[in-house]
Amino acid sequence: MNRLTTSWGAFDLARFPEDPRDPLRAWDAADEYLLRHLQGIDGAPPVDLSGAVVVVGDRWGALATALAAHRPAGSEHPVVQITDSCLGQEATRTNLARAGVTADQARLLSARDTPPERVDVLLVRVPKSLALLEDQLHRLAPAVHENTVVVGTGMVSEIHTSTLKLFESVIGPTRTSLAAKKARLIFCAPDMGLTRVPSPWPLTYALPNDIGTLAGRTVTNHAGIFCAERLDIGTRFFLRSLPRRRGHDQVVDLGCGNGVIGTAAAVANPEAEVTFVDESFSAVASARATFGDNAPAGATARFMVDDGMSALPDGSADLVLNNPPFHSHRATTDTTARRMFADARRVLRPGGELWVIGNRHLGYHVRLRRLFGNCEVVASDPKFVVLRAVRG
Repeated sequence: MNRLTTSWGAFDLARFPEDPRDPLRAWDAADEYLLRHLQGIDGAPPVDLSGAVVVVGDRWGALATALAAHRPAGSEHPVVQITDSCLGQEATRTNLARAGVTADQARLLSARDTPPERVDVLLVRVPKSLALLEDQLHRLAPAVHENTVVVGTGMVSEIHTSTLKLFESVIGPTRTSLAAKKARLIFCAPDMGLTRVPSPWPLTYALPNDIGTLAGRTVTNHAGIFCAERLDIGTRFFLRSLPRRRGHDQVVDLGCGNGVIGTAAAVANPEAEVTFVDESFSAVASARATFGDNAPAGATARFMVDDGMSALPDGSADLVLNNPPFHSHRATTDTTARRMFADARRVLRPGGELWVIGNRHLGYHVRLRRLFGNCEVVASDPKFVVLRAVRG
């Protein structure tokens, strides 16, 4: 936990799940820069925050916490946070409670929820995914009016020409601030003459013909999920190597993304019940659509937006399929993969199997051997490896 100090007060903030060994903070210079601008510290007049304030992409709730704590209790307009991450939402919920923010001061929405009908101040923390930003701006554009204050923020490395063009094409004329501590602000003036069009997301595409049971079928992808516009080569390799099983298996597609792996398992074994789990609201929505379009008649599935498999009981799964991420926002880390592997071991019954796809250089076999006492290579090529670990 670290303390963010503003002219409105100091806030103890943490990521979720909290890990005292994690050196990364729950905010960065881009968040600080935006808060200073809103408070009028850097020379510009302070922004009127008494109306409907919406914060998009607030990674761990630093912005929502500071803004909501500044809002009087009983306010007609609670600060609205919109995020695609249930981990970010849970961090926000915890940080708000720690700051003493009440329910009438803040409202938390997912990226799939219906956005507010009116926005007086729109604050955008630029996401890693340009597609997610595109979808968010399109969804919020109808709520923007000619006097809406629109300010984006991000590190210099996160803001590109394409980012500015997107703001300009969806909202209106756009300019940027000077850089401060390698962060930058984006100022966008709403152009009410722009033609408002629906978001182009979700997208669908046909799968290639060389991947086994799902060959030629269609997958649905909401904005912001991994490889939303095409099947990535790692997943393609995994689909060719999936186990062939029969019977009433309890299967978990852990970190399901668009659900193509779990759907392939259901098509191969219609008797299985597949649980799709991801921390992204958009990923789980994509998986639900992909499964619905492709699963055989009578196949059953559950869909969970969750921190790993925290809601699943010990010893309840026969098979866990996992393509773990090795990035957390812009940080390269194996923390998420390590947590996924430990969670899989807990959830698997004795004799249950964890199948993992990963880049060869990540060395997942070392971690799996420590956790499970065994690990074998099922398939490999120069770039990827598919590993199998069995719960003893």
